[in-house]
Amino acid sequence: AEAQFRAARALVDLNHANYYPTIGAGPSISQTDRSIGTGSSFSLPITASWEPDLWGRVRLAVQNATDNAQVSAADLENARLSAQALLATDYFLLAASQMQEAVLTDTIAAYQKNLELTTNRYNGGVASKSDVSLAQTQLAGARAQLTDLRVARAQDAHAIAVLTGQPPSAVEIAPPVINGPPPPIPVALPSTLLERRPDISATERLVAAANANVGIAEAAYYPTLTLSASAGFLSTNLQSLFKYAGRTWSAGPGISETLFDFGRRGATLKGAEANYDSTVAAYRQTVLSAFQEVEDDLAALRYLAEEAAQQQEAVTAANQSLALEIDRY
Repeated sequence: AEAQFRAARALVDLNHANYYPTIGAGPSISQTDRSIGTGSSFSLPITASWEPDLWGRVRLAVQNATDNAQVSAADLENARLSAQALLATDYFLLAASQMQEAVLTDTIAAYQKNLELTTNRYNGGVASKSDVSLAQTQLAGARAQLTDLRVARAQDAHAIAVLTGQPPSAVEIAPPVINGPPPPIPVALPSTLLERRPDISATERLVAAANANVGIAEAAYYPTLTLSASAGFLSTNLQSLFKYAGRTWSAGPGISETLFDFGRRGATLKGAEANYDSTVAAYRQTVLSAFQEVEDDLAALRYLAEEAAQQQEAVTAANQSLALEIDRY
């Protein structure tokens, strides 16, 4: 993405250079063999040509290149932001896996103790064989969950290594710890946050570039004016090439206009207009999708907050149940 941005920026400079004339030199030496003898000629011409931007062709081309460069800049920022978001997501997934592993380790210890107690009760004739089997099933299931969790944790660590440009085997990540809940997010987010999204900026610049293309297609209907001039020296021998008598020059304008192209320019214009309509529709869809993503995440935060409160109630009830069961036992 960074290399594509540099290429797009170079294209802006390329189009901007069309504002200025093209200057060249064409020195030549020729020898002619005729019946009256052999003759040589030496010339050193300097040529210049310039096309005034009467109808805005150059201006629109520069604008189009600039818009596309801004698209590349937004794509670069979008790639960077996506990588950062993936890195943050993998980091918090790794932290969550670490916390869940601690919970499962405690759960396995509790199930192991429960199996021992149930086995003792079975040996004492108080519990049935099915109670022992159920305790064994709970213990084995918790151990399997811990194994799956370790697989996911390893994959998250490997993803973090790759996102930072390193092989997974070369990265050791200390177990992260989340000490508190995430910071609160305002419910009424300003629309300026959406305007800062690079994917929206990229599609908006694509609309501007497509609009410039329409102008370029319309400018093809107008004639092209070219101003050209040539000056230099011409002589039959090298010694007198730079003398005043050997000077030569020419200058004059030229106008070209396409009279009949059998619909080529019209088809090009229609295609540019259709492409503009397409980019406008894509821009509108990108904005709507952005609004949807924000609303989805805000709704998820709201419902997850309710779920967290419900889970806390379940934890409180489970602690009470545990205390009562221990007392009864």
